[in-house]
Amino acid sequence: MRALFIHADFIEYEARKKTKAAEEISDSQMSGRFEEVLVAFVSFEKQDEGKEKESAEALAANVTEIVGEVKAERVVLYPYAHLSSSLANAKSSVDILHYAEQLLREQGTEVHASPFGWYKSFNISCKGHPLSELSREIVAGEGEAGEEEVSEAVKAEETIKSDWIILDADGNEHKLDLDNGSVKGFDFNAHEQLKRFCQYEMAKSRENKGEPPHIDLMQRLELVDYEPGSDPGNFRYYPKGKMVKSLLERYVTAMVKKTGGMEIESPIMYDFEHPSLKEYMHRFPARQYTIQTPDKRVFLRFAACFGQFLMMHDATISYKNLPMRLYEMSRYSFRAEQRGELAGLRRLRSFTMPDSHSFAADMDMAKDEAVSRFGLTWDILSGIGFEIPGDLEFAIRATQEFYDNNKDFLVGLVKKWGKPALVEIWSDRFFYFVFKYEWNFVDVLDKASALNTDQIDVENAERYGITFVGKDGKRHHPLILHQSPSGAVERLIYALLERAHLRSQQGAKPKLPYWLSPTQVRLIPVTDAYNDDCVTLAGELLARADVDDRDMTVGKKIRDAEREWVDFIIVYGEKEKESGSFQVRIRGEDERAMTIKELEVLLIQRQGQMPFEPLPLPLRLSKRIIFRG
Repeated sequence: MRALFIHADFIEYEARKKTKAAEEISDSQMSGRFEEVLVAFVSFEKQDEGKEKESAEALAANVTEIVGEVKAERVVLYPYAHLSSSLANAKSSVDILHYAEQLLREQGTEVHASPFGWYKSFNISCKGHPLSELSREIVAGEGEAGEEEVSEAVKAEETIKSDWIILDADGNEHKLDLDNGSVKGFDFNAHEQLKRFCQYEMAKSRENKGEPPHIDLMQRLELVDYEPGSDPGNFRYYPKGKMVKSLLERYVTAMVKKTGGMEIESPIMYDFEHPSLKEYMHRFPARQYTIQTPDKRVFLRFAACFGQFLMMHDATISYKNLPMRLYEMSRYSFRAEQRGELAGLRRLRSFTMPDSHSFAADMDMAKDEAVSRFGLTWDILSGIGFEIPGDLEFAIRATQEFYDNNKDFLVGLVKKWGKPALVEIWSDRFFYFVFKYEWNFVDVLDKASALNTDQIDVENAERYGITFVGKDGKRHHPLILHQSPSGAVERLIYALLERAHLRSQQGAKPKLPYWLSPTQVRLIPVTDAYNDDCVTLAGELLARADVDDRDMTVGKKIRDAEREWVDFIIVYGEKEKESGSFQVRIRGEDERAMTIKELEVLLIQRQGQMPFEPLPLPLRLSKRIIFRG
């Protein structure tokens, strides 16, 4: 069956006309009004026939779960045929409807079922909070299909108890406590950003309390936007945003491949009943999307682990091959994050994840590989444009046993980092890894987001039957390191925009790194007579250069270029044409006079060795459409 759940201030309906399948009802059932209500619009489907009891139980379980989340006072079950084209017969539908009604009533829920098989008029007032509209496909005996599958690791993460410390570069430990939302136990006077990060992590609250500034920026700059025709947490990329995303993907991939990462490609969906995959899902703290295909039930991957591990299961590996790195830029990975946790590009349900796995012979090799990949991430994120470590905070998470046995290794990482780190210590191992680290960006709303991670996995080689032949001629299971050297590409865009906002609050002009700027140079002709000269000049520059040939004042064109965060703005007229010299407005810097040669040298310096894409829009602004009115 398919269901649309609306948490409403009220619903009122009136039965107007019977269909052939209408059930007989009394006069009192012809109409009704219910306030502070969860309304479940339900279409019963062919696959529910013959499983009426199980289907009703699944519906009741879903209703009960959502009632608990939204705190509704009562429930209306509303038969609604328009959610499916494969409807169950009338008898099965009525049986499921009223058995679910009975189950809910028996557990103490105030519930009403509107009549089945009648044309009805209705009015409803949706409350409009993040959980007030939920759609689900409900399959008898399989929980909530099509929406999410909650792993045992997620359930463990919700109840996990941790000890928290600050570890400094000298190996000193400072035990932390959270007191009324404020973290105690360390002198944070010189580490305000670290304090905010610690409070966020220790509180373990992921719900959003406001709209992050990057959402307005990504929309106003015409980079990224919500896609109302898709599931929440899935986005549309306009030409400028697609270019930025592509450049980031190309750069991260090139850096990983330069260090020996072998790029592969794997499917985005996998058999839900595959024994290795199903067991692994319950060891990873993520909620899965599931789909019923014509042949089997599958889940959409939440990382590229599955394809790489199945590939390595079939590979012949020697100790001489280790350490070895596999890599995939996973377009896309999916996690059914809870609606209230979604926040623009910071936390979404569909994302592009650079996913690299290293296979190591033993723990010493694994630690050496982690240190090497630590350096790779440093190069990647600093190359993108982040100040390392200033823009980010370092977190280490480990079991107590790993921490005690490898403290020197952890202190060594903190020394490389150059400032104190937050450490979370688990008394027991809930997940497949014994150690992980992250570099986290903390935004203006005090939310933290990991821009990379690396983990030492002690389970999955055995789970997937991955082995290598050791020096002794025997087969052994390698340790596996899971790394995303930059985190999700979408999250990089989020962090760059949020950082630009933070800088603007400090008096600086917001901007993107030059190599990612959609328009690097804008030429503004003083009159139409210089349009063609500007077009010619734009084509000669080694940059993404465009020409504002619109019919408006020069002042308005300059203001628009500033609002678009254009790096170099040049007003071009007779004087510039004759002299070959320009007054160049450089974003965030003083205006200066430059010759064409001097400008070209500066543009080449700014671009450096970073990948380049051509202008993503028509060169003349008069030819461009407006994507957001």
